[in-house]
Amino acid sequence: MAAALCWGAVGSPRGLRALMRCEMQCARWCLITSRKLYSSLYDPNEKTFEKLLIANRGEIACRVIKTCKKMGIKTVAIHSDVDANAVHVKMADEAVCVGPAPTSKSYLNMDAIMEVIKKTRAQAVHPGYGFLSENKEFARRLASEGVTFIGPDTHAIQAMGDKIESKLLAKNAKVNTIPGFDGVVKDADEAVRIAREIGYPVMIKASAGGGGKGMRIAWDDEETREGFRFSSQEAASSFGDDRLLIEKFIDNPRHIEIQVLADKHGNALWLNERECSIQRRNQKVVEEAPSTFLDPETRRAMGEQAVALAKAVKYSSAGTVEFLVDSSKNFYFLEMNTRLQVEHPVTECITGLDLVQEMIRVAKGYPLRHKQADIPINGWAVECRVYAEDPYKSFGLPSIGKLSQYQEPLHLPSVRVDSGIQQGSDISIYYDPMISKLITYGSNRAEALKRMEEALDNYVIRGVAHNISLLREVIIHPRFVQGDISTKFLPEVYPDGFKGHKLTDLERRELLATAASLYVTEQLRSQRFLGTQRIPIAKSKRSRWELSVRLGDGVYPVAVSKESSSFSVEVDGMKLNVTSEWNLASPLLSVTIDGTQRTIQRLSRNASGDTSIQFLGTVVSEGQEICVIEAMKMQNSMIAAKTGKVKAVHCKAGDTVGEGDLLVELE
Repeated sequence: MAAALCWGAVGSPRGLRALMRCEMQCARWCLITSRKLYSSLYDPNEKTFEKLLIANRGEIACRVIKTCKKMGIKTVAIHSDVDANAVHVKMADEAVCVGPAPTSKSYLNMDAIMEVIKKTRAQAVHPGYGFLSENKEFARRLASEGVTFIGPDTHAIQAMGDKIESKLLAKNAKVNTIPGFDGVVKDADEAVRIAREIGYPVMIKASAGGGGKGMRIAWDDEETREGFRFSSQEAASSFGDDRLLIEKFIDNPRHIEIQVLADKHGNALWLNERECSIQRRNQKVVEEAPSTFLDPETRRAMGEQAVALAKAVKYSSAGTVEFLVDSSKNFYFLEMNTRLQVEHPVTECITGLDLVQEMIRVAKGYPLRHKQADIPINGWAVECRVYAEDPYKSFGLPSIGKLSQYQEPLHLPSVRVDSGIQQGSDISIYYDPMISKLITYGSNRAEALKRMEEALDNYVIRGVAHNISLLREVIIHPRFVQGDISTKFLPEVYPDGFKGHKLTDLERRELLATAASLYVTEQLRSQRFLGTQRIPIAKSKRSRWELSVRLGDGVYPVAVSKESSSFSVEVDGMKLNVTSEWNLASPLLSVTIDGTQRTIQRLSRNASGDTSIQFLGTVVSEGQEICVIEAMKMQNSMIAAKTGKVKAVHCKAGDTVGEGDLLVELE
């Protein structure tokens, strides 16, 4: 019997032999129970390193620091001048500036980083992902100084970093590869000849590339010539290497990768798969583990081929072998990433292994503690990459600014957030606009997705545009829920670009009722001061309000009646009951509408009383997540402070009036 749950879940399974805790962000990690102990707890008798430098920034630097703290390893952070107050800098035991903001002068500045290593006497370096994580020269320089690189050796980095060489190695290791030309394409004419031999469509891509750069799909000769020119230029500027290769383009594939873990003693494991097909511009947006698509036989075949490739290059560390999988479950080697992947948390959740800890152990020379039969698939995990991006522009163009308000949904069960920012942090133009990785865990996929939906609704981000509305729409889309996905999911589902959530009639009524109830609550609160009426002489017994609510381009009449602690709201001739604690000091409000619980976010309220709220990622024009209550269209009551006779009326029906205008005179 085996079971898994995430730290923070309520309850404790009975009759299980072991319960282990893997500590992570705000103690939210995975608890694993099984007949075997998949423990990632630190063994104080297993000595590794006294001090480790993290050659990275942001959430991955914080992630590495957390495991180091658990293992009793002191940490050194590096940072650029604009990152001086970053979270990873505050978390580390020591921090040293390595240069100005541009990455070439700081996080890619090998000379400066090597100097910090000498100065702090760090014994090992964890590179995280990106930056220098797959730079063989950096690994070589560390080795020459007797400093341990937490990753594979230079041979494996070199072999797998070159797409041409890696494909040849994969073929020799009997790994399925995409049909194509194995050499370097010399010019556009040769590219056309090769493309014709392979058969269109073809993929033209940079030999030294990654992250979607230097890649073009060609469907004919003209596109091949154009693709060769643009890909070679992009490859040269991005990687300093303009070599290209051409291979058959697998139309409408899934992107599924296998996590591998190998030591220096010839042992290697595959830690199951990750489904990474939801992408924009060849970059992943939503990942999950396991995949809905793989059966046990295909999973085993992919895992065994991934391990065969790792052993072929004498790989030692955590690494990822990426495959394209077609609709018939044929799979083809894409590339091997010789580092920790961004999406590694979903694997940690379903296996119970701390991959950073395993990397550190392997780098120190310890053998793996597990056999292949020990590796479980316990439950389901989903990861959403939360970016400071405007999803209404090409599925996400970067947004910069200061996080004026920031609140992670860690109060919810089975939620993990890997981040490197906090309220007040700046999202700058210099670095990747990722805010965090939001991970949810469940005993099955439906539970994990439901928890993700709740986590996205409860994630408060102010000051920058963000992609939560897109993420929420993806995970609730019928195709995604059914597992009917491919790397073309976003352009197929949103051919005209992402427009936001389309409200059903019921959801529209729920939103109008909620917005109106919130507005009335604010009005009632504004009439009170320290628990007493501001104008106690004439108390209002008003219990019904006639409002106009503007939603998108429409204006809707809404009638609100207060009934004890709840509101009865009439919309479209239908009555809805709305209840909430109405804590107006909180950016989050839990509202129940006719028995359905919704979490809304109160975004703003201006001086004229217009209130903006976020509801199910509801959007209007310009991509702004708002529903506006128009206070000026409310039939307000004016209460006289004393008895008198009307002397004069200075306005008529339909006039626009402003603050301080004289409306009525009494005598």
